[in-house]
Amino acid sequence: MTPARRTVHGVMLGIIVLDTGFRRLPGDIAHAGTWPFAVQFRVVRGVRPRDVIEGDPRHALDAFRAAIDDLAGLGCSAITTSCGFLAALQDELVRHSPVPFLSSALLQIPMIRRILPAGRVPGLIVSDLSALDERHFRGVGAQAGLPIAALPFDGPLLRNMREQAPEVDRAAQEADVMATVAELLDRHPEVGALVFECANLPPYSAAVSRRFGLPVFDIVTLLRWMHLSLQPPDWPG
Repeated sequence: MTPARRTVHGVMLGIIVLDTGFRRLPGDIAHAGTWPFAVQFRVVRGVRPRDVIEGDPRHALDAFRAAIDDLAGLGCSAITTSCGFLAALQDELVRHSPVPFLSSALLQIPMIRRILPAGRVPGLIVSDLSALDERHFRGVGAQAGLPIAALPFDGPLLRNMREQAPEVDRAAQEADVMATVAELLDRHPEVGALVFECANLPPYSAAVSRRFGLPVFDIVTLLRWMHLSLQPPDWPG
């Protein structure tokens, strides 16, 4: 088979970023310092988080397909997105992509369900509970009905995102996430691992894991797994 044309060579992950202006912190999918390996960002101009979360993301299919074409043509070895709600488009976009395509941290749910001890289930932390429906679970091959908690609409993290805040209070945003996780675990003691749908939550994953003693799966854990599969360690013989 003739190799695909590449402009840039080597293992590199492509990240499709929605059109936003809020401050992103280390750990966020669209902060360059998050990644210990090469990534390439591609902004889909005019496609905002509310277009994907509150609206019908299929209206933006052409924009995402074009972004995939650009990143694959550049030489990306796998491609992802900056919004977990794009799980609803996993099937459509993976059919279009010539390289592995990972729409959402929610793709990890089926595996997590399989590996947890008996009686334990994953718990989800999401940005908008009212917008999450069967399409998103179907897109990642998961069943609905898991324990879920949503970040408060009027909390600092979502407010800063809505208002495109150029500066944010990291401690306040972390407290926002901590309170949301605590509320979920109070209601659902059966939760044995956490899945962060929102790609803006990984800056707080380590603190959450330390405080609650649970594994945390987010978009960063997913992409590090993907990268490791593309560039396995070369162990000395």
